[in-house]
Amino acid sequence: MGDFRDDVIDVTGHRPWPMPTAPWVMSQTWHDVLFAHWPVATSIVRTLVPSPFAVDEFEGLAWISVVAFGITNLGVRGLPALPGLSSMAELNVRSYVEVGGRPGVYFFSLDASNELLAHGGRWLTNLPYVPAEMEVTKAGDNTRFLSTRPDGSAGLDVTYGPDGESAEAASGSLDAFLAERYCLYHFDREHRPYRLEIHHPPWRLQPAQCSIRTNTMGASCGLSLQGLPIVRFAKRQDVVAWVPTKLD
Repeated sequence: MGDFRDDVIDVTGHRPWPMPTAPWVMSQTWHDVLFAHWPVATSIVRTLVPSPFAVDEFEGLAWISVVAFGITNLGVRGLPALPGLSSMAELNVRSYVEVGGRPGVYFFSLDASNELLAHGGRWLTNLPYVPAEMEVTKAGDNTRFLSTRPDGSAGLDVTYGPDGESAEAASGSLDAFLAERYCLYHFDREHRPYRLEIHHPPWRLQPAQCSIRTNTMGASCGLSLQGLPIVRFAKRQDVVAWVPTKLD
């Protein structure tokens, strides 16, 4: 599918638990990824994360991340890419949770530039996808990411780019805690909690610089993101995902 690297499934030594035995079903490639991370009191995050999921902490704090990126190679395994349905821009707000010894991600919101894909993602996974008007422009190594929901309830206007060499996150570091996550947690339409497994090679992260002109993404989720975030950049990541499985 396009330039997707399906050999990513052969790189597994970094995973914290074994790969699922079932075949993966979906692929996507993430480009020019901005990670902006804020520490937040665990007590605040606990009020917003549903009780089946334990808030995961790093050195006594919970973390909230705003993540912006472009997507290509979006598709179902074994099927050809569909015109207009294999790429989009995405912006998500997430925190970090754990169930049964498997750390993962909990999404408060996922804004998507493709309205049809946003509605499809919500229908298939019950994840909180929201259509948004997005404009992503490049100027050298820098990316400007502009996103606004049609109702004006949330938006982001940021310019960012790499500011150093790329490297894999050191084991036990904050970068590894925030990036090396191999599942997400949410609820299906019957409000049953599930785990959705993903796989990718280890992230190669770069120090980054960013200029945030507008950021109301946290406020739209009931979060106050104060001060300057820790920011990282990744040029590319190829990802596969599995069908969600109900938690016991």
